Amino acid sequence: MVGLVLPRLVSFEGAPRRSASVAERNFTSLKSAYWLVLFSGFLEPVLYLFSIGIGVGALVGDLTLPGGRVVSYAAFVAPAMLASSAMTGALAETTFNFFGKMKYMKLYDGIIATPVQPFEIALGELGWAMIRGSLYSAAFLVVMVVMGLTGVGAAVTAFPAAVLVGFAFGALGMAVATFMRSWQDFDLMGSAQFTLFLFSGTFVPAEAYPAVLRWVVELTPLYRSVHLIRGIAVGASGWSWLLDVAYLLVLTAVGLLVASRRMGRLLYK
Repeated sequence: MVGLVLPRLVSFEGAPRRSASVAERNFTSLKSAYWLVLFSGFLEPVLYLFSIGIGVGALVGDLTLPGGRVVSYAAFVAPAMLASSAMTGALAETTFNFFGKMKYMKLYDGIIATPVQPFEIALGELGWAMIRGSLYSAAFLVVMVVMGLTGVGAAVTAFPAAVLVGFAFGALGMAVATFMRSWQDFDLMGSAQFTLFLFSGTFVPAEAYPAVLRWVVELTPLYRSVHLIRGIAVGASGWSWLLDVAYLLVLTAVGLLVASRRMGRLLYK
């Protein structure tokens, strides 16, 4: 009973510092092989961009976006690859790695014995995941600028948008990971992630889908992410980006709330 009460009595004063300590712990425990993992995660969307964006783009030609702007197929696909890269980087840290630390390494059982609370653990892990996601995003934006698929100003503006995408998927991934029972559950996670990748306006405009499917597609978090970053990268006008930002902010807040509450139940039981 005492174990259930004490964590709630801990003051939130110093919470940012405690969350930063959780992220710092991840950095200090890095191994040399981790950088190879980072590189492989960045390389995948770049290969998609070259194979589909440029290869298939040579057959497709230019596309006319809903606002009337004409762009090359590679310029259409590249922002989607950036959003997918941010999603992949964040989910890799907050699902597979997070689950291993919580379920098998029992890392958080030790951390929770200190003044650190579940919400601070979740925030620290999310911050660490965003370091990985931000590295992916920055590197991919450099590739886009070098290839002439977007301007430097648009790339600078797209970077915080990609970071927001990573935050949203990181929080969502952590919440989902707290419901995982074994490594086999990650097969479902992988299938869901790949489905999002294929059907989020990644390779074709959402307008190409039948009306019912389009409605479903436009509700998915990756579509909102692609829509936001693509609008920035191609210089689209209008205020529809506000809906995308609001969607991702709400997803981040809900994911963090669910993850921290679920962690509290699992760690204090």
